Amino acid sequence: MATRHPYLLVLQLTTLFCFSHSLDSDGGFSVELIHRDSTKSPFYNPFETPFQRLSKAFQRSMNRVNRFYPHSKALSNAPQADIISNQGEYLMRYSIGTPPIEILGIADTGSDLIWSQCKPCDDCYNQTNPIFDPSNSTTYKSIPCNTRVCESLVQSSCAKTTNEYSTCEYSMSYGDGSYSIGGLAFDTLTLGSTSGSQISFPNISIGCGHNNHGTFDSNGSGIVGLGGGSVSLPSQIGPSTGFKFSYCLIPFMYSNNTTSKINFGQTALVSGPGTVSTPIVQGPIETFYYLTLEGISVGRKRLDFVNGKSKVVEEGNIIIDSGTFLTFLPEDLYFELESEVASQMNLPRVRTEVLNLCYKAPGNKIEGPTITAHFGGADVELNTANTFVSVSDGVACLAFAAAESNGAIYGNLAQANYLVGYDMQNKVVSFKPTDCSKV
Repeated sequence: MATRHPYLLVLQLTTLFCFSHSLDSDGGFSVELIHRDSTKSPFYNPFETPFQRLSKAFQRSMNRVNRFYPHSKALSNAPQADIISNQGEYLMRYSIGTPPIEILGIADTGSDLIWSQCKPCDDCYNQTNPIFDPSNSTTYKSIPCNTRVCESLVQSSCAKTTNEYSTCEYSMSYGDGSYSIGGLAFDTLTLGSTSGSQISFPNISIGCGHNNHGTFDSNGSGIVGLGGGSVSLPSQIGPSTGFKFSYCLIPFMYSNNTTSKINFGQTALVSGPGTVSTPIVQGPIETFYYLTLEGISVGRKRLDFVNGKSKVVEEGNIIIDSGTFLTFLPEDLYFELESEVASQMNLPRVRTEVLNLCYKAPGNKIEGPTITAHFGGADVELNTANTFVSVSDGVACLAFAAAESNGAIYGNLAQANYLVGYDMQNKVVSFKPTDCSKV
């Protein structure tokens, strides 16, 4: 597959379609990120205990590894380990069309395409909210086949309509057999800022799904792709936001109903005391954000992340992902980490069915060694809330797991209470310690 240049593609598109919008006064804006298990989420189940929700988050993490590394050993001990299509951890509200129709989609740094169910439905899953009807939108325009935006999709084809006009058709499939098939189109996308303003972006390419089937949840509709490809939301609105976005994730078990936030434009800048930055590395799949993890320290003991054969650190050896709860490491490095953490703990160890290294934690509080992730040029110090999680009353476990030798994912628990910024143009990810409940 030929190498694509998503930012050049987006800039070329903007010469054809004029962006008109109203950013907040500081040149940027923020949007709520709703955790799927918060009371603001339609996925929220009041009859589940916090530990049941956590168990499902573990399972989604195990499933998601196979999204990035299709034959991961992380799945070998996980029951019902199919990838599921509604596996993301955070939701975003947005609107498409004129007049705008509100949609709730899964925000996913592991996907690019923005897609939702659309009428007419050849085969749609049940959806609680109204399904978008493109015939009612005055700004909806089908995208022809012979366009760069159509060719940028890996899974695209041509569909001839009754007037012989060839339109672009997309196809998205998932490991559990779920799929979405539909037409690619331009329409106005509107985001609701946390300041109360509405920011509209005309001529955003979206997938309009007419044939969607599988394990999709009726409370949501499709995906908001936040990946690095040319049709992702950050790439498409990039000419207006400097190709910058950031998010600040509130810890999973946070007691209040405060929501996390995703920021765009000037609001997304990550700077000031404590900020560290590391390069985004060009990887085999343009969607994913590859970083270089040189090693991990447990207290003062450093464990290097080296290739087993060459004994050198490979660039782009870990994917940072907001949709994966746990952090996954290659098997050898994980067991080194587990052994070193265990050697520095003074609590009684207990066995669980979900994670390997678990301890008795009276009052669900645990004190563990400081773990530092050594990215290229950026040391990110993690406290116990980033590295341990309570799995039941009085039991806490190390929130890391083993993947196959060439797979690693830096998950969202490790990112909690950090402002994490993506500069897609300069290819940099930045981290700044932040109380995310107060931003």
